[in-house]
Amino acid sequence: MSGSAVRGGQGGAVRVSEAVEGYLTHLSDVRRLSSATVRAYRADLADLTGATGDPEVAALGIEDLREWQWEASRSGLSKATAARRTSAVRGFLAWAKDAGLIDGDPAQRLVAPKRGRTLPAVATAQALEGVLATAAQNAREGDPLALRDHALLEMLYGSGARVSEICGLDLDDIDPERRTLRLRGKGDKERVVPYGVPAGLSLDAYLVRARPVLSARGEGGAGRAVFLGARGRRLGPRTVHSLVSRTVAPVVGAETLGPHALRHSAATHLLDGGADLRAVQEILGHASLGTTQIYTHVSGERLREAYKLAHPRA
Repeated sequence: MSGSAVRGGQGGAVRVSEAVEGYLTHLSDVRRLSSATVRAYRADLADLTGATGDPEVAALGIEDLREWQWEASRSGLSKATAARRTSAVRGFLAWAKDAGLIDGDPAQRLVAPKRGRTLPAVATAQALEGVLATAAQNAREGDPLALRDHALLEMLYGSGARVSEICGLDLDDIDPERRTLRLRGKGDKERVVPYGVPAGLSLDAYLVRARPVLSARGEGGAGRAVFLGARGRRLGPRTVHSLVSRTVAPVVGAETLGPHALRHSAATHLLDGGADLRAVQEILGHASLGTTQIYTHVSGERLREAYKLAHPRA
């Protein structure tokens, strides 16, 4: 939706709520951001709309934005959430200016709170070997969901894929001869990543022994999806999150843990093993090398801990 498409207000004026809908359509249709990202921006901008009373977008000033920020800081939001909300309003008003809805952009003077740099949760290779061995043992009994869960854990760790990419996999995206996956990442960008022999064996077992059983439960509703839920439909991220939290979180010492922990672990273990940083960037599908570099800090922390424990002069 262009700027002209949202110029429907009285006398050509456009309220914030109306402009927000145009911006969200732009994010979805033009920038091709994921539905989860668009939902997060919708929630952030809905809060801005409510807090400011939904004025005309041209009437929003820097003081309105700073007061909105201040009220959010009083509610106990984390720095990461506050920074995301600031990013959302900056993007929205930059788009509004480009679309001709406002003459100046007050958000250019809006300062985002600095995020504390937190290192991602990482499981050791030995701990993950134990998790995967247990999953393999459960799969040997032949239960379709156990076979699926084993393949899921192996593929998440073996490919470093995002949970949305794994859930979005279709049968045509797998090349078993080359042991590669074609993944659709952020912005609908495609990349091809390798996976190892253990992941390949668990995937083959799932596709032969479990997927047909699960697909029959869905009465043809599975389509070409690789991973299916208990009712035979395409698997959703929530089920994968529950699986990882149940199996991997205990070995990391966390109460809950998402599938991203396996992605973090894969990246860290690749770098620990001597992989080139740019190769890891390609595997993970990061647009910026700077995003991948956080894993060098993770490896550095582990080296320092090992030094403290082992060196007599530490």
